[in-house]
Amino acid sequence: MAADTPFPTPPERMRLPRPDRPEADVVQALLRQPALRWDAVRQAATPWVQAVREHPAPFWAMESLLKEYPLSRPEGLALMRLAEALLRVPDVETAMALAADQLGRARFDAGGGSAHPLLAGLSARVLELGRRLLPAEGSAPGLLQRLGAQTVVAAAVRALQLLGRQFVLGRHIDEALHEAQAQRAGQPALRFSFDMLGEGARTGRDAERYLAAYHHAIERIAREQPADAAPEQADGISIKLSALHPRYEPAQRQRLFAELLPRLWTLVERAARANMNLTIDAEESERLELSLDLFEALAARVAQDWPQWQGLGLAVQAYQTRSLEVVQEVARLAAAYRLRLMVRLVKGAYWDGEIKRAQELGLAGYPVYTRKQHTDLAYLACARVLLDHAPQVFPQFATHNAGTIAAVLQMARERGAAFEMQRLHGMGEGIYREVLKREPVALRVYAPVGEHRDLLAYLVRRLLENGANSSFVHQLADARVPLDALLVSPFNLQGDPGLPLPAALYGPARPNSAGVDLACLADREPLYTTARDTAVPTVPEADAAAVDAAMQRLHAGFALWDATPVAGRAAALRRAAEALEARRAEFCGLLVREARKVMADAVAEVREAVDFLRYYAAEAEQRFAPLALPGPTGESNELRLRGRGVFVCISPWNFPLAIFTGQVAAALVAGNSVAAKPAEQTPAVAQRMVALLHGCGVPEDALQLLHGPGETVGAALVRDARCAGVAFTGSTEVAKAIQRSLADKDGPIVPLIAETGGINAMLVDSTALPEQVVDAVIQSAFRSAGQRCSALRLLCLHVHIADAVLQMLAGAMQELVVGDPLQWSTDVGPVIDAQAHAALARHVARLDAQARLVARTPLPAGLAGDHLAPVAYEVRDIAEVREEVFGPVLHVVRWGSGELATPEAVIDRVNALGYGLTLGVQTRIDGRALQVAQRARVGNVYVNRNMIGAVVGVQPFGGEGLSGTGPKAGGPHYLLRFASEQTLTINTAAAGGNAALLAGGR
Repeated sequence: MAADTPFPTPPERMRLPRPDRPEADVVQALLRQPALRWDAVRQAATPWVQAVREHPAPFWAMESLLKEYPLSRPEGLALMRLAEALLRVPDVETAMALAADQLGRARFDAGGGSAHPLLAGLSARVLELGRRLLPAEGSAPGLLQRLGAQTVVAAAVRALQLLGRQFVLGRHIDEALHEAQAQRAGQPALRFSFDMLGEGARTGRDAERYLAAYHHAIERIAREQPADAAPEQADGISIKLSALHPRYEPAQRQRLFAELLPRLWTLVERAARANMNLTIDAEESERLELSLDLFEALAARVAQDWPQWQGLGLAVQAYQTRSLEVVQEVARLAAAYRLRLMVRLVKGAYWDGEIKRAQELGLAGYPVYTRKQHTDLAYLACARVLLDHAPQVFPQFATHNAGTIAAVLQMARERGAAFEMQRLHGMGEGIYREVLKREPVALRVYAPVGEHRDLLAYLVRRLLENGANSSFVHQLADARVPLDALLVSPFNLQGDPGLPLPAALYGPARPNSAGVDLACLADREPLYTTARDTAVPTVPEADAAAVDAAMQRLHAGFALWDATPVAGRAAALRRAAEALEARRAEFCGLLVREARKVMADAVAEVREAVDFLRYYAAEAEQRFAPLALPGPTGESNELRLRGRGVFVCISPWNFPLAIFTGQVAAALVAGNSVAAKPAEQTPAVAQRMVALLHGCGVPEDALQLLHGPGETVGAALVRDARCAGVAFTGSTEVAKAIQRSLADKDGPIVPLIAETGGINAMLVDSTALPEQVVDAVIQSAFRSAGQRCSALRLLCLHVHIADAVLQMLAGAMQELVVGDPLQWSTDVGPVIDAQAHAALARHVARLDAQARLVARTPLPAGLAGDHLAPVAYEVRDIAEVREEVFGPVLHVVRWGSGELATPEAVIDRVNALGYGLTLGVQTRIDGRALQVAQRARVGNVYVNRNMIGAVVGVQPFGGEGLSGTGPKAGGPHYLLRFASEQTLTINTAAAGGNAALLAGGR
């Protein structure tokens, strides 16, 4: 079949169980399999461990470094973070600041107990001297200190380059092949699997570069190996699919079959022609079903074109709770297509990322095991299946765990199956040295290849994996860990999960809102089906009479609602939270249809509304309980909170459910009755939510919906004499108009809680990882079509990295999908309406004339509606960005010279704009991040992440200056602004004296 023959996109289906099944259930199923003779495993592994401890690895080996500088101590963390960033810093000034920041946080001394006392003492003295030579952040070093600091930085760079050589086989494939041959001089049967290092592609150009590198590597590896060598007897290559396409994610499935698979097939075909092993590396759990779909398409094509080739392989991560089903599926594919497939079984490399994703999404459970013993158990269960399916599957067991190695050897001997062991280059050498003395085992080395600047993420990942206290490598190097503990049997259930489930993230007082995993077909399909069937109802507008009648009704109903015990008001909110979660699909459908949101944003908004309801319920019960105050004997003093009256809540269209619900819930639980006025563009969402609250126990006399234009309905509500407070989210201009209207009224002074927009900036220095920066910028500036109060408007890039970052950003913007929110593949939907589109288009036209275009996302041909292509422009000065532009428009400015020479100068200019909502900081200099946060006059500062998506109770949200009044929504001070305070003082001695004091005696 021709190489350019297209791959059809098969219908999506679920091959595997859900990724968030209860861990205990999965482990119980694993335990039902036959157990190993663990006493024999321990007996085999014990002499290996003893020998390694008696003859420790060299000082620069991973296990030795982790023992000298464990990641549980400041010294280890400082060196790890320095290793992650220093080599990519292009300017000396920033490199000095980074080294001073990290080394300054630690104290290096030559402690006892080292296996290499001379080298450990020398390294400690050098590190301590270097720490003292480096200037503090923000200080001006003298000439001698500057020369000393430059020497320290140069030495550190060289040391990290040398360290990298211990874990990266070569800077390019020729150097790696030469080093492989040198290692084979002592072990002729040693085999290698070469991995071309690098972050995942962010741009099409990145993907082309990685594809060319893979092609070149296959060609060079093939040239070096014997012509008659079978794939399992010769060197091979490992391929990352995320390196071959910038959008390797489930939502782009159709595109990947059309674009990624043909690229991948050119590599597979070349490997098949050379009869060498090509293994597709494992990545994150949300890509697992997708990777199996792609792998099956390759297997089908291999069966047609290269049926005799036995080198196609897949890596499987045992720490995933679906790992057993994955190896069973690979075995099924091997049988179905009559192929011999290779499977590399690993423990897994993205554990912390998997945990965080599950927590952030509010999933029912984790896609990975939370206890190391459970991962070890799953590994052995997978190994049993792989060995049972030999020879249709050739197992490749990648592990440095002596117990796991011994267990695998036991199972393999019992079955007489062919297999190989694998280790990482630079790690596990001691264990395999001892294993190979006693066992004639085939061994392959997983060998990273790449430039020093590319090894950083790899090196840090290895440090994190193996530096964890539960890691076998870490415990092996620690003689204090007894052999019985090191070689403990994994054949037991460890009880509760090793971490709280995502639902319990916030403790017993408040459950985390439940989310969905859109990568899971069973979760996604019902949401889109409901959205497609959703019709947006028409909501009648209120006239002046309706406004007056509603305010009269709310004024009359206030006293009864305020008298309701706070526990009763909180219970109504909690019932509403449960009902909203149960009706998630319905509300998501409305948000997609009426507010034009993509589904991921709709799900997140429902969750935020649920979080507001639960958070304010819990806060009210705590803060509205009477507070006893100290005072003299013979009297009691108590502070009480109660509602103010009728609160007017005016919410925006960009979060028509979350902000609407947050305002209304806070006002209600504080004891107020509420006149809720939604944005003109999104009244149906608000109407549905008000009906839900009424159904959950909030009286109609305490909550009324009033839909209509802000100029009429909103203005009438604010002017009404019965208005006791206003909560507003929207533009600064309207907030000021409300402020003036309230000030002009006779009667009580009415409080205003205003959350408005901002010219939100992100400061990026030259220590930042460009890929992380681009990811954060894309999300912060263009997610939700830029229609978030917190969205990034002004990107401030250091001059030394600006060109490279902008080039990557431009490429990443070309990969965004603008389209219909009802399509899962859509990244950016339309703006809210034609009026907003026209205003944004006028601003873009001005920038076209006055600024330099960085990039514009292409719009699909024939796309109708109010879509605006995400766009980025470089401007000359921060002052040119004078107003908030509420859409997918990014302004970029460079700093690091002239009037913007320092981070402090940048922040001062941002402060001068008058807004103060959010700020992003991308730096590896911890002290700098803290100083920037202290100097910035903003409400929310986000360091080394995106700057959107504030979570209730975790990142209370709100600004200052032109960005609002505070207090922050979703924070501990918010409810107090909705309440009035009363102090009750009672003279308890009025009736005949102080009985309590007299009864106590002298």
